[in-house]
Amino acid sequence: MKIYLTATLNSKPQFLEEVKSVLQNMVKESRKEAACLQYDLHQGTTDKTLFVFQEIWESEEALKEHNQQPYIQAFRELVEEKLQGAPMVYLTDRI
Repeated sequence: MKIYLTATLNSKPQFLEEVKSVLQNMVKESRKEAACLQYDLHQGTTDKTLFVFQEIWESEEALKEHNQQPYIQAFRELVEEKLQGAPMVYLTDRI
């Protein structure tokens, strides 16, 4: 069963370019994963610190495997210091 995921996060303003670079690398690397069906990153138009991911994965197992990748671990190292709070992750069903 496909997994539909939307995640939102806000960078602290002083770390905007560093966070954006890490997120763009996540997109590049994630799209290489065989089970990745969609992995898009958006940035807010009025609030440039806002980032939104829209993802589709082949299965829950694929998403779990994705979350163990080194580039995802590198992102996790940014969360406490360089983001305005924890990312919000929403798993949804397509209707």
